[in-house]
Formats: sequence, C-alpha cells, structure tokens
Amino acid sequence: MNESYAALAGFLRRVDFFASMTVGQMEKVVHSISCFECEPGETIVKQGGKGDAFYIINSGKVEVRMKKGFFSPAKTVATLQAGDFFGEMALLSTDPRTATIVALEPTTLFVLLRRDFHAFLGEHPGFAQEVQKAAAHRKFVMTHGYP
Repeated sequence: MNESYAALAGFLRRVDFFASMTVGQMEKVVHSISCFECEPGETIVKQGGKGDAFYIINSGKVEVRMKKGFFSPAKTVATLQAGDFFGEMALLSTDPRTATIVALEPTTLFVLLRRDFHAFLGEHPGFAQEVQKAAAHRKFVMTHGYP
C-alpha cells in the first residue's frame, strides 16, 4: 500500500486546497487518510446526505448521479476514475451532498474525514488561511460562473 500512498500525495497536489502544502504538511495529512474498498453498485455518498469526507479514487470507477427534484429520476452527470476526486467541499462545509456517487466496478478510495482535516488546520493556521482563500475563490466561481 506504500505505492498507493505515494500516488496519493500526487493526487492531493491536484486539489486546490492542498496545492500549497509543504512536504511535511502533506506527510501529516496523508497519515490521516484511510483506504476503503467498494463493491460494484455500492453507494458511496448520497445526494442530500451530510458531507463529512473527501474522496480520491485510487483504482476503479464511479458514477456521479444527480436528481433535480424529489420525484425526478437521477441522471448520470459524470464518470470518475483513478486520480479523480469528489467531496472536497465537505472538508470546509456541512452543506448536503449535491450528488450520489455509486461504484461501477471494484473501487478503492482514499478517504479524509472532515474532523481529521479540521484537526490538521488547527495545527497549521497559515495553511488554514490558504484553504479559506481557495474555498472563497471556488464559491465565487460556482456562484458567478467564471474565475
């Protein structure tokens, strides 16, 4: 699994929240991340559920499904695979999940819980400020539709 955790550090660098981390900070965060396996058809997160974790796909494939209304059918809006991630906003906000994520094949996920991320931020206030800036920028882009 050491190879997987080395790959994890590379995956994390692609997420704006983690891009400015030092090597030492990255090492601490990586040790807070767990690895989970999912079976095909297993629901990983459910739209409307509490956001409490961030996921990086180590292997396998998942489908992102969204419903517009309570009685509307879910539509597949994306397929994600190794190196892709989802749920990063749950690290900063307890807003409900905006999509349902279902494993399409045997899938291995790296998972960082919100509580572990906040413990890390408490130890690194300078990094916490960088994360808040990245989150504010992302929220602006999502609200206004441009960078």
